[in-house]
Amino acid sequence: MKEKGREQKTVRKSLRWYAGLKKKARKLKRQTWALFLALKDPQTPWTARLIIGCTVAYAVSPIDLIPDFIPVLGQLDDLVILPALIVLAIRLIPPDVMARCRREARRHLTAGDRIRTPAATAASVVFVAVWALLILWIVLKIA
Repeated sequence: MKEKGREQKTVRKSLRWYAGLKKKARKLKRQTWALFLALKDPQTPWTARLIIGCTVAYAVSPIDLIPDFIPVLGQLDDLVILPALIVLAIRLIPPDVMARCRREARRHLTAGDRIRTPAATAASVVFVAVWALLILWIVLKIA
């Protein structure tokens, strides 16, 4: 009987963990939208715009710097690099601009909109080129 109770606790704990993870993912999505909107805001300083451009391009790029199929490192870039860029960008944006952009981001997410930018396309091209060059270098070293 005790075994069944432990299993139920483990399942509940896993479900809470998963629910917390989903909540963080939604917040990350909203932050990315807010940063995208802050990028276009004239009150955002140029240093913040530079960081935001890199952050949004990295976040919406379909290709990661480190591909997800590489164990641990593939997920590590999404769990460390992206949140660090977001925190840095948010600190550089004036609080009133960020609050306004968060409200607008919530409206976009509710409407089901998606971020599509030339920067995301450019980031994808760069990441593909880096990986292609790396693979070419490895093949040339082996051959």
